[in-house]
Amino acid sequence: MGVKNRLKEIRHQMFFDKKKDIAEFLGLAPTNYSRYEHQHVQPSLEMALKMAKKLNMKVEDIVYLEESPDE
Repeated sequence: MGVKNRLKEIRHQMFFDKKKDIAEFLGLAPTNYSRYEHQHVQPSLEMALKMAKKLNMKVEDIVYLEESPDE
């Protein structure tokens, strides 16, 4: 179980070909965005809220709790 995000899926849905373009749109450093998209780290609650506002989405549309099969 753990927190995961849908940033890659969202980036493609919004027709951003390059990570640096969506990072700029969100006001993030490209390296930070890349780390989020590749699931190396998850955005803080504050950052998730800021991204949701900028993307006009709910936080739950961006980050979710992945449950293990035995739960």
